[in-house]
Amino acid sequence: MTATTPSVEPGSALPVDTSELRRARRETFRALLRSKTFLVGLLIVGFWVFCAVFGNLIAPEDPLQTNSSVTLKAPSAEHLFGTDALGRDIFSRVLVGSRDIITVALLATILGTVAGTGLGLVMGYFRGLVDEVISRVVEAFFALPIVIVALLALTALGPSNITVIVVIGLVFTPLIARTVRSAVLSERELEYVSAAKLRGERTPYILFVEILPNVLPPVIVEFTVRLGYAIFTVATLSFLGFGIQPPTPDWGLQIAESYGLIGGGFWWTALFPALAIATLVVGVNLIADGVQSVLER
Repeated sequence: MTATTPSVEPGSALPVDTSELRRARRETFRALLRSKTFLVGLLIVGFWVFCAVFGNLIAPEDPLQTNSSVTLKAPSAEHLFGTDALGRDIFSRVLVGSRDIITVALLATILGTVAGTGLGLVMGYFRGLVDEVISRVVEAFFALPIVIVALLALTALGPSNITVIVVIGLVFTPLIARTVRSAVLSERELEYVSAAKLRGERTPYILFVEILPNVLPPVIVEFTVRLGYAIFTVATLSFLGFGIQPPTPDWGLQIAESYGLIGGGFWWTALFPALAIATLVVGVNLIADGVQSVLER
């Protein structure tokens, strides 16, 4: 009789736990919709995502088309953001330029979040020698700035979108792993983990089915925060010539190609791409602040 009780209790408790989880998710979603910070950030990021998807359709001109007869024209009704040194329409280039920076930054952040979450789960759950060895490696990454590590890797491997995604993702991995590890350390001592062990559940099941859902809030916060860093890092690498390569109308490249013209009075060539980067990063950070304030209540 006592042998059958544990198998009945978990089975009977599952519907209650599922119902409570769904209710909590609905409450979290409603709280996010009530957050002005989150909504403003979502509006800004949504605008740039729209431009990334439909930029080629809404851009008034071909962003790659050069025209020597209209070089360095100031903003006007014909060219809202003016033209660059090659006569290309800056407004069109800014709209279309959102695609690559958002894609690369998003994929890099996803890679870093997935890898960092898996690593953090292993570190926090097993502890001991495994935790010690991985922790020492993680701490070594903290000694160098992200951009320096990325530059060293890109110098060795060569610049490309895939390389940038992998390098930024791997740089973010230890940062996210440390946060997840801290969350797992407190979760591993709770009763539901002990109950899973008593039921004979395998370690992967305990990590990804039992523990992971309970550490998702800090993972989500880390993802949104790192996405802002990723956007800025991609733009910085492109500016330095190690990121997205020409002739792609990338914002960082546009600034790199045009910042020397500012002294000659052609301020619009670098201003509008810089404002695009700033607004996107601010929008992501507003989303991150809104998510963090709701999840950490």
